[in-house]
Amino acid sequence: MNTLSGAQLRFLLVDDHTIVRQGLKHILAEEWPGATFGEACNALELLPLFRRENWNAVLLDINMPGRSGLDVLRDLRSEKPGTPVLVLSAHPEDQYAVRVLKAGAAGYLTKESAPDELIKAIRHVMNGGKYVSASLAEQLALGLVQGSDKAPHETLSDREYQVLCGIASGKSVSQIADDLMLSVKTISTFRARVLAKMNMQNNAELTHYAIQHGLVE
Repeated sequence: MNTLSGAQLRFLLVDDHTIVRQGLKHILAEEWPGATFGEACNALELLPLFRRENWNAVLLDINMPGRSGLDVLRDLRSEKPGTPVLVLSAHPEDQYAVRVLKAGAAGYLTKESAPDELIKAIRHVMNGGKYVSASLAEQLALGLVQGSDKAPHETLSDREYQVLCGIASGKSVSQIADDLMLSVKTISTFRARVLAKMNMQNNAELTHYAIQHGLVE
């Protein structure tokens, strides 16, 4: 059990919205008075901060300008696998939770979660556990028991899923390539794979599907 006092704890908050970071600081500072906070709004700010200090936990948003949280998560896990990363996202659990857990996150919470659940999740991951909500745990258990068929987007790799979401957000192939730091040719290849796997013909069909399933905001 983690028994560190607030003054001994260091939290790194990663979100492109200042108001969200301030809200998180307020919640955590009430629970752990004297805790130290680092803040970053994107991957460029995050990585130097992460490397420079030792953090008790990282709270990471998925949607950020430039490289996504899903991409950055792999870097964090590779460089300091012992640092727990709790992902906070506006996306419903059933869209991203399994992906981020497979990528090495210690837990997943939606931004609609209550403050007491956030504190519970942070305590759990700092003690070496994995955290998902009770509702997601039930969904995962039912899926295992029933062997339910996957939705088409769930068959995509992480990169393919990112390309799908980029297309559905109205981004061009070159914009997606810039975001993911890949070549236009590579993104075009991923797009072709997405179309094939989902049995669709064009970007309009992909966009319609993504909006229908709530994959884009």
